[in-house]
Amino acid sequence: MELELLTAILLIIGIDIVLGGDNAIVIALASRNLPESKRNKAIFLGTGLAIVTRIILTVLAVYLLQIPFLQFVGGLLLLYIAYNLLVDDGHDNRDIQAGVTLGAAVKTIVFADIVMGFDNVIAVAGAAHGNIYLVIIGLLFSVPIIIWGSKLILYLMERFTALVYVGGGILAFTAGNMLVHEERLQPFFNHYSMLKLGLPLITVVLLLGIGYWVNSNKIRN
Repeated sequence: MELELLTAILLIIGIDIVLGGDNAIVIALASRNLPESKRNKAIFLGTGLAIVTRIILTVLAVYLLQIPFLQFVGGLLLLYIAYNLLVDDGHDNRDIQAGVTLGAAVKTIVFADIVMGFDNVIAVAGAAHGNIYLVIIGLLFSVPIIIWGSKLILYLMERFTALVYVGGGILAFTAGNMLVHEERLQPFFNHYSMLKLGLPLITVVLLLGIGYWVNSNKIRN
């Protein structure tokens, strides 16, 4: 049980690392017109409020995923999100407006995080398997990573394609876990226990294979 708990927390932190790179761009763009003295305030205040909002949304998502078959649908949605991570260039941040006041910058950071954080909310809720405390612990651990590490992670992911595939694999594994934890499908998965154990790995292999194939074709064309 302790290993399962640790694995879930590490998965949530990994998801926040993979999907948190855009937060650094949002923060930088939203606060770029502020005086230097107010920029740090905007960064910490905006990020803090965004994290609180995200915790609330994720807790709501955890409860929503307890609706019959919604966790299965959420797993399929997360696979789609992971696919987009592999084959797309990510979120388009060019339309994010810079605030000229501290309040405007903070509002922009929080609003953009809500809009862009949908994938993160679904992924974290799925990894937590209904455990609210895991959601909060995982997100709190990820706060310093998002604030200080996301720019570095985004920089590395843009230059080392393999890291994007690692991120896609983490999301695919989480999606596979969501599929096999769907309550209404437990009789089926209990009957086919090997499929229940292997499906998360199968989703990883399939997603990475398809993503690599699509990206290879893009390069050739």
